[in-house]
Amino acid sequence: MLTIANLLVKVIGMGLKIPLAGIIGPNGMGYYTSAYDIYVWLYMVSTAGIPVAISIMISDSRSKGNFREAKKIFKIALWSFIVIGIVGMSIMIFGSKMFSALYELPELYWSIIAIAPTLLFICISSAIRGYFQGYQNMVPTAVSEVIESFGKLLLGIAFAVWGMKTFMQDGNVTESTYAKSAALTILGLTIGVFISMIYLIVKKMTFREELYNAEFEREDSDKLSVRTGKQLLKTLVIIAVPVTISASMMSFTNMIDGMIIANRLSGLGFDPPVISGMLGAFKTQVVTLFNLPPALIYPISASLVPYISTVRNTGTKEQLYTIMNSAVKITSLIAMPCALGLCVLSEPIISLMFDMSNNPEAMRYDTPVLLSVQSLAVFFLGMLAITNSFLQAHKLERKPIISILAGSGVKLLTSYLLIGNENIQILGAPIGTVLCYITIIIFNFYFIAKHIGFVPKFGRVFVRPLISSVICAAAAFGSFWLLDRFLSPKIAVLIAIVVAVLVYAVAVFLTRSITADEIKMLPKGEKIYNKLCRIGIMK
Repeated sequence: MLTIANLLVKVIGMGLKIPLAGIIGPNGMGYYTSAYDIYVWLYMVSTAGIPVAISIMISDSRSKGNFREAKKIFKIALWSFIVIGIVGMSIMIFGSKMFSALYELPELYWSIIAIAPTLLFICISSAIRGYFQGYQNMVPTAVSEVIESFGKLLLGIAFAVWGMKTFMQDGNVTESTYAKSAALTILGLTIGVFISMIYLIVKKMTFREELYNAEFEREDSDKLSVRTGKQLLKTLVIIAVPVTISASMMSFTNMIDGMIIANRLSGLGFDPPVISGMLGAFKTQVVTLFNLPPALIYPISASLVPYISTVRNTGTKEQLYTIMNSAVKITSLIAMPCALGLCVLSEPIISLMFDMSNNPEAMRYDTPVLLSVQSLAVFFLGMLAITNSFLQAHKLERKPIISILAGSGVKLLTSYLLIGNENIQILGAPIGTVLCYITIIIFNFYFIAKHIGFVPKFGRVFVRPLISSVICAAAAFGSFWLLDRFLSPKIAVLIAIVVAVLVYAVAVFLTRSITADEIKMLPKGEKIYNKLCRIGIMK
């Protein structure tokens, strides 16, 4: 359910950014994405840890039949979230001018103020999502995310068009026009999150907990002792704070990285309009496409935390390791072909997704090269989500902090050193991203092996998917190179992607990346397996 929702969210997000890039241009997108980076950092600080903590604590209490405690956990978390949301919103509003100065973009504060109320709305929403995830009910989370995205899409585009017409000065588009139009655009997100919050509140009020609690019902459920509010709050903080720090560190790093990019480019002699254009092109085209594949992986990691927590209480180590191996393999099967495919088809994919014909100045930013480099980090980003889930579910929330601190240090140092080089400039940003995620994954797997005793079956979960992915990328590149001679680039890349998917599907079975037992575990798995046997793909 979360996977489908995340795909829809990403598609809707692309549906916003593609026309938006043409409406407000790379300069407007520079303001939009810079304000969004600040929001994401404070959003992660405000919300990253508590939903995970809620889902772990509620799942744990329910598995013991202590349903009264599960209700109390939610109430404490909700009020904590409301306070955090008000504080975060205030920081954005009153610190908007300071953030603008750090980004070398004087009019950025319009966008920061426009997105600030979102923090309060999303905090309330996150508490309710964590509650539902603790019941392993992913539908409300999925639907609310889609509502947010539709609000951002429909209102964002409408506000962008209106802003570009309204804020022209004497019929001319100025830097101020871009800044104020970006602020109006980002207001669409704020309204979308508010509507989503209302949906979740209604869903929570009508939720029937007893239907989900039946499997854990005990004769003495009503008599089990419930921890005090102080004890529950302490446990919530102990779990949430490390998760919050580890999750928010990456968004904080991305925010600081944006500031480093702006300041180092300014040091090379670029003025604010060019800097906002470079940032806008990089964040809109490269980062947007880079963040698309992980949408298939994040739902897996989100659902793993309460699931593994329950298995640790009720299952065996063999069952636990089977789940973890499957999660790593699925991540490899999704992330590897996406990474290599984006790498070899970066230019035609950007041309397909982003029509810059109305903004010819945007073409001077060599985003295909940036995407080719950054796309290699897709695999490591996927592994980051999964390995963090493993550590969180085993109550090792503090370990990812060390990993991410190390990776963040590598990223910021690399960006600072390379972007200031006239021959490298903004290419230093994606290079730093790749090195950052490699560093994090090395640390995470070390902690998993040392403290959990789990080591993935290397050949099965990494080598076989890699062989299949290389074949997939070769098919993508070869078919595009051939078709581009006879067809338009946009049609050629679409056909090349379809060819690559088909070739990859066959390669996965030929390399035995998926076993018969794993296919049989799928819905209607026996029928799927029998059909694959009949056509000779499996034995």
